[in-house]
Amino acid sequence: MGLLKFETLPVNTLVGADRKTFDKICNGVRIDSEYLGKFRLTGCIQHILDPFYRINEKRWEKLGDIKMEPPVFILGHWRSGTTFVHNVLSGDPRYGYCTTYQTVFPHLMLWGQGFFKACTKIAMPSRRPTDSMELGPDLPQEEEFALVNMMPYSFYNFWIFPQLTGIYRERYLLFNGISQQEKQAFKDSLDKMIKIALHCQGKSVFLSKNPPHTGRISTLLEMYPDAKFIYLVRNPYTVFESTRSYFKNIIRSLQLQKISDRQLEEDILTTYRELFWKYESEKGLIPDGNLVEVRFEDFEKDPMGMAQEIYGRLSISGFEEARSGMEKYVIGHRGFKKNRYGYSDRTRELVEKNWSDALDKWGYKI
Repeated sequence: MGLLKFETLPVNTLVGADRKTFDKICNGVRIDSEYLGKFRLTGCIQHILDPFYRINEKRWEKLGDIKMEPPVFILGHWRSGTTFVHNVLSGDPRYGYCTTYQTVFPHLMLWGQGFFKACTKIAMPSRRPTDSMELGPDLPQEEEFALVNMMPYSFYNFWIFPQLTGIYRERYLLFNGISQQEKQAFKDSLDKMIKIALHCQGKSVFLSKNPPHTGRISTLLEMYPDAKFIYLVRNPYTVFESTRSYFKNIIRSLQLQKISDRQLEEDILTTYRELFWKYESEKGLIPDGNLVEVRFEDFEKDPMGMAQEIYGRLSISGFEEARSGMEKYVIGHRGFKKNRYGYSDRTRELVEKNWSDALDKWGYKI
């Protein structure tokens, strides 16, 4: 069991950033006075670890070619069930993925991993805030948390500086107005992270679960033209309530700026709407047979049946061989109690006013 809780973390995840990324993200940005202690401690630890990051970089430079087959990307807005689907499918032993440890310390994957992972296991919270999903250094995690430590051009900068969410959303989630240099840095960082993760796990197929990738389909196809995509949708009323609760908890542990509940709510409403339309505008670029769209409610009701259907529709072989690994996770989490959300009149009004296109397209009603 971890010693720390999210709400009392003394540092934020930038402890895992290299010096250049740390400075680029933080320089010139206002840090509210009540978070100066967290910022300074984060920077101090980052300085201590930076020499070890350089050792890892030298090892990366010496790695030979890493065999990599077309990856599988799980897309969908936050709180749409992407974590559960990722955990089930990662039971297929052929898949590699980014672990929680690797997202926090992407520059400590090739040297010192045993020691630093042990430290992480002792210190990190054992449960995720809001939904109490299990956390552990070796469990699958979304790679955006790694990317924020590898380059300055990640949407997840908004966890740290939430006042700049609109800027990060446009440039680093939707890639609207992003420069070629920034886009190339994203490509290089993502490809590097995937290849090191595969190398560390001895795998050749990367299974990604990363909600921000939902707005980057065209760029992902430039990198991996034969990639497979699984897009999850879930009742928007539930997604709104769950996202608002989840974001409040995560921001509380990572922020270096204050944000009001109302502003956070407005950012959530805008981000969902913009991400929905960006996905709709780019999904046609995915080659026939490489995209499947799934209601999370259907997957949750019959995980193994839906997993088998996903494999069939995406022409992924080996489901029977992977079945036992997936079933192990499903059986182990049958007693997990999800949060139940009641929808206030205000929630209904906000969702129907801002997300009517998603409600109409997917036929969700209360």
